[in-house]
Amino acid sequence: MKIDDAAARLEALGNRTRLQIYRALVRAGQPGMPVGRLQDKLKIPASTLSHHIKSLVAVGLISQVRESTTLVCHANYDGMRGLVDFLVSECCADETECKDTKTAA
Repeated sequence: MKIDDAAARLEALGNRTRLQIYRALVRAGQPGMPVGRLQDKLKIPASTLSHHIKSLVAVGLISQVRESTTLVCHANYDGMRGLVDFLVSECCADETECKDTKTAA
């Protein structure tokens, strides 16, 4: 993944409403979620939801599919994995020994 693509995806997710939309779609799994149900779940006006969905589609984090008269949104899991992989791909690259940075809970 190119740094500009990663930056665009992170910028899109940096908006509270878009992050809520994306998380709801990730939770919905492979079947996705109809736009109307997403609107009801998140209590977002239709025009606002449409604007935010368009932004997430533009950066490749979600897709939309028309199923008869219903528009269904799906999380793009490959896009999500690509972003996470990009973020951790050079973990400890400048250290001679990569140490476990997890803290005890």
